[in-house]
Amino acid sequence: MNFNKFNRLGRFIWFGAVLGLMAAGSASAKSAQEIDIEVNATLEAFASQVKGGKEFLEKSKGVLVFPKVGKAGLVIGGAYGEGAMRIGGQTVDYYSTAAASIGLQIGVQTRSEIVVFLEQGVLDKFRASKGWEAGVDGSIAVVQWGAGEDLGTVEIKDPIVAFIFGNKGLMANLSLEGSKYTKLNRTATGESASEAKADTEAETK
Repeated sequence: MNFNKFNRLGRFIWFGAVLGLMAAGSASAKSAQEIDIEVNATLEAFASQVKGGKEFLEKSKGVLVFPKVGKAGLVIGGAYGEGAMRIGGQTVDYYSTAAASIGLQIGVQTRSEIVVFLEQGVLDKFRASKGWEAGVDGSIAVVQWGAGEDLGTVEIKDPIVAFIFGNKGLMANLSLEGSKYTKLNRTATGESASEAKADTEAETK
């Protein structure tokens, strides 16, 4: 067996699945206002459920929040979600996240993801990227801690960390490796800026 050829085929299938997820997400794109409302609710829930969580986020350089990352599929499955980058408590950009996996994945799962940037240089590199992939362009360490433990007492040395929550709270033994993050040119109506401009020009003709 030609393992190099097999590996290229696997990457091709993976990339195709990611594109499919992104296309499906674009069909049901949320407006900037909708995303911000969901982001606010997610951050409030995080602050109330995680002791020391609010203070931890306030010390960060940036926080990327995905309120709802949906996972579904059979054989080729994946996850897609839209969220916002907050710096100093204010939204500065909107992003999508997409990840594909191959295997048996019957059912649908929804989770929330909060990605925290603790170093300015790492945040700047992420924001300058046209497409950032976890595990390739940088690593994201998923934080785990004991129930009731103050997050302020947990020693964290990684420049980028993430918190993943499901319906039953913190989800353990998960990885974001392979997740792709893409900046969205979102307007208040959920259209891209180019789409909104085209609509305006069409109306004036």
